Amino acid sequence: MKALRIVFMGTPEFAVGILDAIAKQNQHEIVGVITAADKPAGRGQKIKYSAVKEYALENNLTLLQPTNLKDETFLSELKSLNANLHIVVAFRMLPKVVWAMPELGTFNLHASLLPNYRGAAPINWAIINGETKTGVTTFFIDDKIDTGAMILSKELEISDSENAGELHDKLMVLGCDAVVETLDKITEGNVITTIQQETINIKTAYKLDRDNCKIDFTKNVTEIYNLIRGLSPYPTAWCNFKDGDQEFSIKIYDTKQEVEEHDYTVGSIITTKKEMKIAVFGGFIQILSLQFPGKKKMLAHELLNGVSFSELAMVF
Repeated sequence: MKALRIVFMGTPEFAVGILDAIAKQNQHEIVGVITAADKPAGRGQKIKYSAVKEYALENNLTLLQPTNLKDETFLSELKSLNANLHIVVAFRMLPKVVWAMPELGTFNLHASLLPNYRGAAPINWAIINGETKTGVTTFFIDDKIDTGAMILSKELEISDSENAGELHDKLMVLGCDAVVETLDKITEGNVITTIQQETINIKTAYKLDRDNCKIDFTKNVTEIYNLIRGLSPYPTAWCNFKDGDQEFSIKIYDTKQEVEEHDYTVGSIITTKKEMKIAVFGGFIQILSLQFPGKKKMLAHELLNGVSFSELAMVF
């Protein structure tokens, strides 16, 4: 049984859950943590630490924050940690000089059932595309993105009502189990990998941007519903709102879908004193929470207490 000296690489909250699971297993030495450089965030542009940095500082772990992963000073510092295994969770693409450095290699935890949903936003796209199951996969890193030899996968069901935030939390728990099990296999020397099969039907987890987060009201009710929950609570689906001379963009967080035939114009907003919904192909999207420019996120019925819309109000 080989003692593991681990360098962990990650940035967001998802990675923190995995790092904590490794630490609490109390079987291996975490000799270093690598995370993103500090950067200004928010309206005040205050310097913000990554979630992984916060954890490393709280737990007195050796921390490196390189801006260039090929920088000679960083590589020298990394080598001096004398790790025999690197673990990557939600970090960034590594140069070969980094992932090939440790004796036992570098493995990544990815929040999908590879080879599907390689890329930056696997949790979001699984919901957006209406998948009924997803999971996590550990694999040894190679010179491409999320293509390396798989060590193990674990899967779970996606309910037709959960959003990306809820699925994120479930996958983090599942990911902890997958990483601990992968470490056990590496420690015991019984890793059997599986090469990812390339097919034309592989689905991709494209990076999310303003364009692919915009609601397309030419799609049907279920596709729109899946997009909204797949982007909630972050980065959030959005659309344009128009009522008379008012026109601006709004964010939509939580909805329900109502599948039924109707004669309303697509994009029409229908309101009562307590309910707000949008007419789309094949039904209605009932708005549960949303955000107007310069306002906080609010429940739809709270908005309707103080705001009324004309019969011409539309989204597009």
